[in-house]
Amino acid sequence: MTAPSMTGPTAPLEAVAIAGPTASGKSALALLLAQRLPIEIISVDSAQVYRGLDIGTAKPGADERARAPHHLIDIRDPRAPYSAAEFARDARRLIEQIRSRNRLPVLAGGTMLYFKALLDGLDELPPADAAVRAQIDQQARERGWPALHAELARIDPATAARLPPGDSQRIQRALEVWRITGKPLSNWFTTAPKRAVHGGIALFSLEPQERAWLHQRIAARLDAMLDQGFLDEVRALRARGDLTSDLSALRAVGYRQAWQALDDAGDAPLTPSQWAALRDKAIAATRQLAKRQLTWLRGMAGRTPLTIGPQTRLPDLADALAHHLTAQPAA
Repeated sequence: MTAPSMTGPTAPLEAVAIAGPTASGKSALALLLAQRLPIEIISVDSAQVYRGLDIGTAKPGADERARAPHHLIDIRDPRAPYSAAEFARDARRLIEQIRSRNRLPVLAGGTMLYFKALLDGLDELPPADAAVRAQIDQQARERGWPALHAELARIDPATAARLPPGDSQRIQRALEVWRITGKPLSNWFTTAPKRAVHGGIALFSLEPQERAWLHQRIAARLDAMLDQGFLDEVRALRARGDLTSDLSALRAVGYRQAWQALDDAGDAPLTPSQWAALRDKAIAATRQLAKRQLTWLRGMAGRTPLTIGPQTRLPDLADALAHHLTAQPAA
């Protein structure tokens, strides 16, 4: 395979961002880049920030962390929320610290709201309100999430258009913001002041050329997680006794479906049909996540798309990216 050409930004370089849908190879590419350049990796993953969520988030293990320093991993207990605004603040601080060590900050992950907060800036969204969330949850039990999605479409068409009717976590948050502030969630994004550090961040996006290829990788990764003991990990989280399925941490794709499967099974082991149902639901939810991630990516100005697929060799891609980055003027 011929190494891909790079036509990314030529502005003074402060940091590199590697974004893409889940299972596209972002973390692997970042680690390969660490073999070629002196870098430190900043995780851009809203689930990897939580301690105890390891297998289901594909969190880097000890060997991977030994190959390159990693940041913003295991910084919160699952009970404690972590916002996009907090991420942007922490990422800006880390970028400065890493650069002071004469190393290149590499932001890698798939939480697109985090990228947006850092690259474009966000208004400070209101904090979660337990009473409002409980009210929305009750309405969802009575009417169903598709009905609440329809309500969201009336008050915030832009947000509803990018959310499937079953995306309970994001529908709830959008309705919560509306009910607390009287302002649609989409307005918080479009009116945000530009207080980010995007000028010196080169954004590269991994974009699959074949949807079927990505779907195969999603299924293979989930099967590997299940083999590694993902369900036991969720059982251990449940056994703590102080966690519930409505926490943001446990609404992450995979965890939400596994928690529900264990609820349905009670104290009994999952039957073969329950295992199959869990697998199917988790794969479907992960495919939906990947679709949303690609939609976000394609709307991000200034990105350099890197087409990937069955013929892509990540070492070649890492070589090309390292060559391109070393040609950029440092900030």
